[in-house]
Amino acid sequence: MDKISTKNIVEKTLNSLSGDILRLCVKNESVMSKTKNMNFELTVIIPVYNEEDNLERVYEQINEYLKVASKNTKILFVNDGSKDNSLNKIKEICNRSESFTYCSFERNCGLSAAIKAGFDYSDTPLTGYIDADLQTSPFDFNVLMEYTNDYDLVTGVRSNRKDSFVKNMSSLIANSIRRAFTHDGMDDTGCPLKIIRTDFAKRIPMFNGLHRFLPAMVLLQNGRIKQVDVRHFPRIAGKSKYNLWNRLLGPLMDCFAYLWMKKKYINYEVSESKL
Repeated sequence: MDKISTKNIVEKTLNSLSGDILRLCVKNESVMSKTKNMNFELTVIIPVYNEEDNLERVYEQINEYLKVASKNTKILFVNDGSKDNSLNKIKEICNRSESFTYCSFERNCGLSAAIKAGFDYSDTPLTGYIDADLQTSPFDFNVLMEYTNDYDLVTGVRSNRKDSFVKNMSSLIANSIRRAFTHDGMDDTGCPLKIIRTDFAKRIPMFNGLHRFLPAMVLLQNGRIKQVDVRHFPRIAGKSKYNLWNRLLGPLMDCFAYLWMKKKYINYEVSESKL
């Protein structure tokens, strides 16, 4: 019999960890099916929450990247219950090109929920992630892509960060605390530029805040991870959604949730079967 590898069966109650239960209230309105037969290899998730002032620039930069992308790539906007005109702008962009798709939440659910929805809707072998503020460059996906044959997750490390002193220090402290809990060796898990094998992504049991632990969750699946220097830029438009609580104190609490999950996590391999 062929050897079947099955990993990562996790209790259904995991989604109740670290805050509210993760409920993805995705509206029926979405643009997904039109790309199914276009042989894409990479889906790039772009979570959006009140980013109407950034979205035209996002389209222009992403569209230029698609022309030089090392893998055939499509874009998946996840509108996280925006209260501004972001959804209408997303629809307008998606009407311009079949490489742009979207889904939209009924209400604001948070970044972890948006990434979770992106993983759920991705139908390509690889899944990427970038923020709509474009403080990282989509062109650096080609840098990460160089390592995807050997690693299951490749994440950027923001070199020469263009953030405030307080933001940089809080991130440095939060990463140090998280690294002490997870031992994943990653210096900048908050970097919004990642590529992960989609089969690994779909096995990650997401809860609020777990987007900071993606490398550690891949390690729990006995996966291989890599960090690579990428460029970082100042935010040009829109407002940051983070403050001291969700940048430092929140992640500290999530570390304890991660430890609980690590103890309960299940990996197994089936040597034989007749199904």
